[in-house]
Amino acid sequence: MYEPTVMVYLMTGFLDSGKTQFLDFTLRQDYFQTDGKTLLLLCEEGEEEYDAMELLKYGVVIERIEDREELTEQKLQELDEKHSPERVVVEYNGMWKVSDFEKMKMPKGWAIEQKITTVDASTFQMYLTNLKPLFVEMVRGADMVLFNRCVDISPLAGYRRSVKVVSPQAEVIFEDENGELDNIFEDDVPYDMKAPVVEIAKEDYGIWYVDMMEHPERYKGKVVEYTAKVLKPRTFPEDVFMAGRMAMTCCADDTSFLGYVCRGADAAKVRPGQWVKIRGKIRFANLSVYRGEGPVIEAEHTEPAEPIEELVYFN
Repeated sequence: MYEPTVMVYLMTGFLDSGKTQFLDFTLRQDYFQTDGKTLLLLCEEGEEEYDAMELLKYGVVIERIEDREELTEQKLQELDEKHSPERVVVEYNGMWKVSDFEKMKMPKGWAIEQKITTVDASTFQMYLTNLKPLFVEMVRGADMVLFNRCVDISPLAGYRRSVKVVSPQAEVIFEDENGELDNIFEDDVPYDMKAPVVEIAKEDYGIWYVDMMEHPERYKGKVVEYTAKVLKPRTFPEDVFMAGRMAMTCCADDTSFLGYVCRGADAAKVRPGQWVKIRGKIRFANLSVYRGEGPVIEAEHTEPAEPIEELVYFN
């Protein structure tokens, strides 16, 4: 099996989102030190600047890419031959498509090890409104998304859901000027979790979908009722189906089906594409469709329902 020898750390984020500050701090930390050379590839110039001579003390050499056309497979190969780095850190330009870099053929031994995105919470809504496709590319597949400069906490739950629908695995962190914000979402659900049947309104489907993924302990054993569309993959047993909604992750042409596995006696009666109202108890199991543990709705009652035409939104 191929084992990469040069770890590539990809840092994404819009201009002045805190990429340089984050990397400058990280590159100096004991836990990030390595015996070999670290190549820091800068694709953007912001207000913050690196002290190149100071970073040399930590084995870091800096190379700059001024134009998008300059960032080529040949250029990366030249830098590999020039520096023979043990590690590569890329501060990517916020206005360049991240997928262009991710699709590039890397020099032998190089492989993206971690993808981190920084976000200035004070300007996030503006960027999301005007440059959503770029943001989606930044966070898709990200290991960590760091929202800094969080002054108003009221929109942060929506920001987190915007990330989680694109990258469920991403760790989402919020910081204000004093550091990380903790315990700010404990009760952030609009439905009654103490009710005998937790009713999920159509406008709350996205909140429920993300919250159950993040906090399975809250939902284990709960009975829920919601409306969703049926999918029946051929590999599923007769008494099992998927039920979910279409969500907008980027634009009208970029949608995803967000659903959970359901099992019950009525499964054989429902048809692919049919809208149904489901009431069932939630349990969790390791399933291949989740690539790990995920929720299973043990449906005690399933009945036809009116279609919901609206897409699920997260912000």
